[in-house]
Amino acid sequence: MSRTGDLHKGEDRLIDGKPELLVLRALKLGDLLVAVPALKALRREFPGHRLRYAAQGWLSEALGLVGGYELLPTHGLDEPLAMDPGAVDVAVNLHGSGPESAGRVAALEARRTIGHKSDFFDGPPWRPELHERERWVRLLEWHGIEADPLDVHLERPHVPSPVPGATVLHVGAAYGSRLWPADRFAAVARELDQAGHHVVFTGGASEKDRAAEVCRLAGLPDEAVLASRLGLAEFAATIADAKVVVSADTGAAHLASAYGTPSVVLFGPAPPEIWGPPPGPHTVLTYAELRLGETFADRPDPALLAVTVPDVMAAVRGLGLL
Repeated sequence: MSRTGDLHKGEDRLIDGKPELLVLRALKLGDLLVAVPALKALRREFPGHRLRYAAQGWLSEALGLVGGYELLPTHGLDEPLAMDPGAVDVAVNLHGSGPESAGRVAALEARRTIGHKSDFFDGPPWRPELHERERWVRLLEWHGIEADPLDVHLERPHVPSPVPGATVLHVGAAYGSRLWPADRFAAVARELDQAGHHVVFTGGASEKDRAAEVCRLAGLPDEAVLASRLGLAEFAATIADAKVVVSADTGAAHLASAYGTPSVVLFGPAPPEIWGPPPGPHTVLTYAELRLGETFADRPDPALLAVTVPDVMAAVRGLGLL
């Protein structure tokens, strides 16, 4: 697919008068948020470039919180990137190290390509044991770009939180392997409500029914269900101004990290050593010895199921919030 009008082939590789830098990371919200240190480092390194981020269109508002990037709508790796070969000055593969993502980036024929070692270009070897934030920072450092893995902060949303100071229970997750049981979320909500917390339930449109079920089981009013009612900017504002966030390892947990909001993060198939929060008011709960690690499974991972309601309440208490 080609765009017309503002694409100019040739050695100058200019778009709207600026050289183009394109980052490929066509994944989800959490994937964007753990890449923030790398994205900010690229912005510092290439201040005169037009910066684009290739990912799904619904991430546009979240990308705006990083600052400086435009979204190039890209649905996974099924289609070539919507840029003419030769139009990109710097191409960066933050998607992965496989031949699919490397091939998409190589097809851009950029003057400079940044990625892990592949059949298409040189780079550092992939190290599966690295934390995601550290992985992309080390990639840039190998290519001569300074970066800080703890530079996770996002800009404030342009909208206010609809429930400032609320306690947020984000009850959904992308896969069944990360779904802590609804009755346990409800028990936590009930105890926190009785302790004086203003409890709300967040989630996407597909998680509205689950949030409503948790709310009903907790005996809280229907208006506590914010799932499907918030745009991405409002959701970010809700997390930024929350008293505490209780969530699986989802985008909500990464937003809490980005805003320094106290959080209790429940881990199942994914190891916190790879995806966990940075240092701060964040507590990770999991039972690693029970982990199956099957991300796409329909049933909750045993490492998640072993986490109890008392575990979560103790974690909230340990954060000084009870």
